[in-house]
Amino acid sequence: MEQAGLVALIALLLIAAIAAVAAGGKVDAGRGLAGAIARRIACAPRLPDSCHHHPLVPAYGWPLARLARALAPPPEAELGPGGLPLVPVDFRHCRRESCAIATGPHITASGRRTTAFTQIVDRRHSLGWVEVDYWLYRPTLGWERIVRRANQAQVDAAAGVPVLLKDDPALVPLETLPGRNHYVFPDNERPPWQWQVGGIYPGWSS
Repeated sequence: MEQAGLVALIALLLIAAIAAVAAGGKVDAGRGLAGAIARRIACAPRLPDSCHHHPLVPAYGWPLARLARALAPPPEAELGPGGLPLVPVDFRHCRRESCAIATGPHITASGRRTTAFTQIVDRRHSLGWVEVDYWLYRPTLGWERIVRRANQAQVDAAAGVPVLLKDDPALVPLETLPGRNHYVFPDNERPPWQWQVGGIYPGWSS
């Protein structure tokens, strides 16, 4: 309720500001101001993966986000109980074999992107390396963990790697995933990472 009231107040101020600017003949400037404020209003409630940043960036910062993308394993299919090739998918949107059947290297028969959930443990100051865990979920098969380790030189070498929302596989940081510990799975698909990953944003459900 407090957020809704704040948004309403800002909206009223925005209307007044646009009217004042437009009255002075600067309509384009008013539209630019309106767009900028609207973007700010829209971004705040959707943190951490808002405002055109890949979710990896607010979760880990640019250097480790680039490293996570550089070390990401290519999506591979594994045969499910029914003999169908299943690729890793986002468990929030796909829990059945039918939506995880591979038709190409990056997409399923139902049009879903391959997905890997990430977890990063930075021990460069103590042990000299950073560990990137990739958790892959295939319906009926459960979870697979792929671990990558890198030193500072490898982090530096990844500085030019682009981090784009359209990249495959899609990477979802567990540290900023709301409610990650409260998703319900069958016993044979229960995530080994549940209750093991610390949250980055205080106040988020963990």
